[in-house]
Amino acid sequence: MAVAIRLRREGTKNRPFYRIVVADQRHRRDGRFIEMIGTYDPLRPDGDTKLDLAKAEAWIAKGARPSETVASIIKKERKKPQPAAASEEA
Repeated sequence: MAVAIRLRREGTKNRPFYRIVVADQRHRRDGRFIEMIGTYDPLRPDGDTKLDLAKAEAWIAKGARPSETVASIIKKERKKPQPAAASEEA
C-alpha cells in the first residue's frame, strides 16, 4: 500500500481550508484517510499551520511520501522554535 501525506480540502467556495492527512495514495483527494495530523489555512497570515511533527516524522519513517506542499510545511515546522515544556517553568 502506497501511503501519502497530503492536503485534504475543506471549507467553502473561495475560502479554502486544508487538513493534513495520511492517506492511501489510491483514494480521492477528499476521500478516506488513515490519520489527520494537522491543519493549514492559506488565507491567514503566515499560513496558520498546525502540525503534529512527531506523527509526520513517524509516518515518513514508515515510508509515507509527503506531497510537495506538505514537504514545505514540514520543513517550515522543523525550523520553528519549539515552545518550552510547562514542567520546566515550575
